[in-house]
Amino acid sequence: MVIELKYSGTNTYLIRGTNGSILFDTGWAGSFQQFCRALGEAGATVQEIRYLFISHFHPDHMGIAQEIAGCGVRIVAADVQRAHIHDADRVFAKEGNRLYLPIVDEEVLVISCGESRPLLEECGIAGEVVHTPGHSGDSISLCLDEGVLFVGDLNPLYELEIHRGTQIGDSWDKLLARNPVKVYYGHAKAAELSRERRMPKKESEHSRDIFRLVKKIVKYIDKGYTLEDTRRATCADKAFVEDVARMYLTHQNISIQGILDRIEIKGK
Repeated sequence: MVIELKYSGTNTYLIRGTNGSILFDTGWAGSFQQFCRALGEAGATVQEIRYLFISHFHPDHMGIAQEIAGCGVRIVAADVQRAHIHDADRVFAKEGNRLYLPIVDEEVLVISCGESRPLLEECGIAGEVVHTPGHSGDSISLCLDEGVLFVGDLNPLYELEIHRGTQIGDSWDKLLARNPVKVYYGHAKAAELSRERRMPKKESEHSRDIFRLVKKIVKYIDKGYTLEDTRRATCADKAFVEDVARMYLTHQNISIQGILDRIEIKGK
């Protein structure tokens, strides 16, 4: 059973097995109380969670990891992630976020991707972790044998053609070879792959207007405009400009549609 916990701008997934649960990703530092509330509303408890997997160690995916670990949950990192566990520390320090607790290295279980299957089997979950670089070098995906993928910030499948020949394209080829039926993203709605392939998404005029606005904001950011100057130049809402800027500047290789997906999730 997959339960999406809706409490922050990042999709967090509780995956229940026959002998315990695992958590995939967390939210921004300061969202621990909301996380606990979301668990309760889903009829779940932190005590049932045995392991926490993090798709990549950017601040919006691991911000409350240590607080969750303090409740008895073991943080699991793939060996390809080891050097990145503290990548977000300087981001939170620069932000002055006093609610952030850095991960305690000694409490992290570091494994190879090949060692993930027996670990998941402990919880009664059939699957494994796969290294899927592209968004970041430490990005991993969780692949369940039933055809369900959890891919974090790997660029959405509908962008695949523009990423052919890149790490992103190679990572998707690796995942698609498993014949998945459903993908759970870090900042977009879950996708049923058969339906996605048969029915391309139709855009409304409003959607196209928003797309053009975000593209314009990004262009001004690239030119070095301040957020206030960008707001004046685009006549966009201040909070909207700030959201676009944060998502654009903190997510490598993000597309305009990727920014829009994150804004949609944030507004749930």
